[in-house]
Amino acid sequence: MPKYNYVALDARGNETKGSIDAGSQNEAIGRVKEMSLFPTKITEADKADKASAKNAKAKAVARPGAKKKSGKGVNINIKIPGLGGGVKPKVLTTFTRQLATLVDAGLPLLRGLRVLEKQERNATLKRILADLSVAIEGGSTFSEALAQHPKVFNRLFINMVKAGELGGVLEVVLKRLAEFSEKAQKIKGKVKAAMFYPVAVLIVAVAIMVLLMTFVIPKFKDVFAGMNITMPKFTLLVLWLSDMVKNNILGTLGALAVVVVIFLLFIKTKFGRRIWDKTKLIMPPTGQVVTKVSISRFTRTLGTLISSGVPILQALTIVKETAGNVIIASAVAKVHESVKEGETITAPLEASRVFPPMVISMVDVGEQTGALPEMLLKIADNYDEEVDNAVAAMTSLLEPIMIVVLAVLVGSIVIAMFLPLISMISQMSGGDGGGRGGGGD
Repeated sequence: MPKYNYVALDARGNETKGSIDAGSQNEAIGRVKEMSLFPTKITEADKADKASAKNAKAKAVARPGAKKKSGKGVNINIKIPGLGGGVKPKVLTTFTRQLATLVDAGLPLLRGLRVLEKQERNATLKRILADLSVAIEGGSTFSEALAQHPKVFNRLFINMVKAGELGGVLEVVLKRLAEFSEKAQKIKGKVKAAMFYPVAVLIVAVAIMVLLMTFVIPKFKDVFAGMNITMPKFTLLVLWLSDMVKNNILGTLGALAVVVVIFLLFIKTKFGRRIWDKTKLIMPPTGQVVTKVSISRFTRTLGTLISSGVPILQALTIVKETAGNVIIASAVAKVHESVKEGETITAPLEASRVFPPMVISMVDVGEQTGALPEMLLKIADNYDEEVDNAVAAMTSLLEPIMIVVLAVLVGSIVIAMFLPLISMISQMSGGDGGGRGGGGD
């Protein structure tokens, strides 16, 4: 009868390891549950030994200084396209939801990973799932295996899985992770959809301006050259800009590129990033959307972590790293220090002047009643609706603004081109009037 090694958690969440004889993996799972334990990993002893030997061999080959022999004694390092980089959030969310469903249905974690590996189409994630399976077979926990791929699984993901393993509620944590990712993607998609129209109008405006500056205005310049009239200053300015764009297209593009590069370098500095993040929170009309999205992200991340069993100090550290905004991260850092000193969460949140009174009051109530995770998630749900309203308001405001800006730009060029014609007609009318007056004398 085969022997199976198991890792399980008791009623207090303490990890227990051992081995039992069973006819199959399902029978082994049943016998472990009969011992009042929650199995987190069960592997056949022979396969686990082979996997450990395989891992040891792989580490020996990959160890720095190990020599590789080829036909000519040259080390060859081939990078295969599609196996590098990360995984798109949408793909990762789908994987998390599917794994949560499989584990909740009673399928062992290792078997669930193997099933998802077979059907996965993303080459990078498929390779990572194979690595996770090998690591678990070799004796690693799921969270330890995830930690080997930090570019795909962030600290939020890893720590929540670790808390689920320790608490014996891995399937619950995976469900929360999937819901968290799905809601984050939903908000991100709404903001992107709302910004599509303004960006499209901006692209059209730039294209029209380039067309006018390089083709239309030069035609007018040729017409004006044959006229003996005094050009208005505004017309001369537009003609000069047209010459600059048409005759120095590379220089114009280079100047724009320099401005963009300087801006990107500026916001990468500590001071520049703080100024830019502060501007994003208060800049109309997008400031309301950015603020509400940041608050929703902060409360949902912190609430999900705490409700999953992650210690609050560790949860605050993770929230700080995943805030995405220096101002929010600074406020979270102050909250961390306050909690570390045994004080409340609400005081530093109020001092940051980022979170509205309603949020601070709800957090205070949750802290006083011992229902902080539930209150944080309720705030996040409320702010998800607020984000919808803010996005709708921003879109309705941006549409007329963009149309007016486009109309002003095009109208200014049209006026600049017609001012000389108006001036010429006025001179001709004045000359005709003078001639008629001379005939009367």
